[in-house]
Amino acid sequence: MTGPSPAERFARAQSEHAHPITTAFAAGLRFDLDPFQSAACQALEDQHGVLVAAPTGAGKTVVGEFAIHLAMRQAADKAFYTTPMKALSNQKFRELVAVYGPDEVGLLTGDVSINPHARVVVMTTEVLRNMLYADSAALRGLRFVVMDEVHYLADRFRGAVWEEVIIHLPQRVKLVCLSATVSNAEEFGDWLNTVRGDTEVIVSETRPVPLEQHVLVRGDLLPLFEDRTAASGPQLNRDLLRIRAFTGNGAARHDGARGGGRYDRSHRRQRGGHGPRSARGSRADRVDRPDVVRLLERDRLLPAIFFIFSRVGCEAAVTQVRRSGLRLTTPDERNQIRQIVQARTANLAEEDLGVLGFFQWQDDLERGIAAHHAGLLPAFKEVVEELFQRKLAKVVFATETLALGINMPARTVVLEKLEKFNGEARVPITSGEYTQLTGRAGRRGIDVEGHAVIQWADGMDLPAVVSLASRRTYPLNSSFRPTYNMAVNLIDQFGRSRAREILQSSFGQFQADRSVVGLARQVRENEESLAGYQKSMTCDRGDFTEYSSIRRELSDLERLNRRDGMATHAARMKRQDEIQALRGRLQRHPCHSCPDREAHARWAERYWKLQRSTQKLRTQIHTRTGSVARQFDRVVDVLVALDYVRIAAEGAAMLAPAGRTMRRIYGERDLLVAEALRQGIWNELDAAGLAALACCLVYEPRRDDDPADHRLPRGPFRGALTATQRLWAQLDDLEHDHGLAGTAEVPAGLAQAMHSWARGVALERVLVEADLPAGDFVRWAKQTIDLLDQLSLVGEDALARTARQARDGVRRGIVAYSSV
Repeated sequence: MTGPSPAERFARAQSEHAHPITTAFAAGLRFDLDPFQSAACQALEDQHGVLVAAPTGAGKTVVGEFAIHLAMRQAADKAFYTTPMKALSNQKFRELVAVYGPDEVGLLTGDVSINPHARVVVMTTEVLRNMLYADSAALRGLRFVVMDEVHYLADRFRGAVWEEVIIHLPQRVKLVCLSATVSNAEEFGDWLNTVRGDTEVIVSETRPVPLEQHVLVRGDLLPLFEDRTAASGPQLNRDLLRIRAFTGNGAARHDGARGGGRYDRSHRRQRGGHGPRSARGSRADRVDRPDVVRLLERDRLLPAIFFIFSRVGCEAAVTQVRRSGLRLTTPDERNQIRQIVQARTANLAEEDLGVLGFFQWQDDLERGIAAHHAGLLPAFKEVVEELFQRKLAKVVFATETLALGINMPARTVVLEKLEKFNGEARVPITSGEYTQLTGRAGRRGIDVEGHAVIQWADGMDLPAVVSLASRRTYPLNSSFRPTYNMAVNLIDQFGRSRAREILQSSFGQFQADRSVVGLARQVRENEESLAGYQKSMTCDRGDFTEYSSIRRELSDLERLNRRDGMATHAARMKRQDEIQALRGRLQRHPCHSCPDREAHARWAERYWKLQRSTQKLRTQIHTRTGSVARQFDRVVDVLVALDYVRIAAEGAAMLAPAGRTMRRIYGERDLLVAEALRQGIWNELDAAGLAALACCLVYEPRRDDDPADHRLPRGPFRGALTATQRLWAQLDDLEHDHGLAGTAEVPAGLAQAMHSWARGVALERVLVEADLPAGDFVRWAKQTIDLLDQLSLVGEDALARTARQARDGVRRGIVAYSSV
């Protein structure tokens, strides 16, 4: 292998001379920087902002860490590192503490505040948004903000927060946006240039560890592709096509399907061909999970993550593997696992361990198997993550949430199905989701290649699988929409007119405007075609446009008359008279006697068809132009109607006292919370009752949750809940009257459990009342704490005291432990 050419050595030397900080930073790493990492770090050193879009596991976070490195070089500078999830924030906090020490690094996640005035603070994106609206003193000296997983901007529930931060950050702050590979990175970069200025877009589509993709048919791991170098793109393995062809709808037994043999780099078994035995061969049933694990262990493809789009499925998979007697760890590894588990769970109350299924969970871990999903206690999830990173957990059965940024790379990723339940129906996973999931395969610096395994299923749509596996990108689309809290903060800081201008600079409007450009171009092209059609249907005897209009009206009326069998006799007679009148007009029109009438009519038909299409495009343009500002106006109209915002005689908008309270209320139900506080309908609640009511405002019930199945706390709570639900109905009507979507009804399904928990009831009884896994209960408890924190700051004195008591009552036991 030859070394770099003289020109390459000269270019590298020049770059190192021009970017000494990048060079020194890279020298301290355990690996060489990839070209995209070097380019991004050099751009930051040159004082540009950057957008880095690269595959999962490519090492984007190194760029964010370099930004922190730059900030730490100057004593007065600070850097914030934002993530979309508390788990990611906790993980990054621990990593940065290991580098800079506990005195220099802080953590803010809403329910946790550690060293908040540090020079490096890790936080969720919502925390930074709130700091910007409050003009927090912590923003002074801020030089860099790293926005990890910035593609969360597309999330329909939380995505707007990313845009708010990007728009409102002071211009002196350099933004470091880290994104999964998206197909419109340049478009997003153009928008960043528009609102932030001087942002370099750096895109890499190269995985640091190549991905080999297979289909598991019976005991065979068949390569999905057999020719990746073809000009037309990756070529599907012909063996898979033969299997489908011979069996009609999908599966067949293979030669050697039950045989042994090792997996090699050619991705074929060392035992003969892969052709199907016969058209009458048995169906290739899905391989049991323990057998799949054994196959992966035998072929040295562990550790592995099995993605199962169901929590119940993850737990069932662990049980299935356990009952098979499979054990993947050595005695020494089991000792290490036991020590880590005991150390990480030492603070859990002894009486809670049995309730949490601790002992079975620990036994599973010692076997090298685990589940990872949102229903798991956060402390348990963190242990699973640590054991997997240390190569002690060999197989993890996980839901897709594991794919969202947690640092848990595997050698192999197994997809049991290529569809998931989206809350309403089973739908195929997207190419973006496939990319995220399989991005976990391949450990940098450990594996030469990563492996993705798709389990064969009857009727598998092979072209769809190929499309998933060969498309590496997906579009980033804005989900931005103005909220009540956003409106009052913008009006307070900038006034209504300036606020509208700011919202017009959102990525949502940027994308809408770009689409309008394309629509407008299409309208212009259509108008040219319409002029040509009109010229082609010109008649020397009269106005053929007028004649064709009468003809179309007559045709539409005759069609309606034939179909409308339910019309009354009088209505049909009236319509018949209209038809006769139109026929008379048509026959009297000068163009009716033209010998070229039908030739003109064919052009006229094209004209009217294109005219309808063009009108639809014009409607879309009208709808999209200024769409964000129109939504903002509707939000403001509701606030004016409720006296949160007042309009002065000259038309300027200003906040009323209630509007000033709303500035500090965040969340989907900001208006309902603000109005309930103003009306005082929670004033009579005790601490447990307020905790239960706050829980109702954050809780999102399962689809099969029946309100009749739940008891409600006695006393003032019931009256307060009824008043809150009545208020919600009034606000919902008001929002619909102003063209807004409104919010979901206030559910009470978790009220009794949260009331009991805030009163100090034992965990076992509370989980029975909640009918939820411990992890889910903790999640809703933490969101309840977030809202109670807000109430403690914006409520009247008595309510604020009650909110603090309620917060302290909820933050205990496994909830308090999971908040660290």
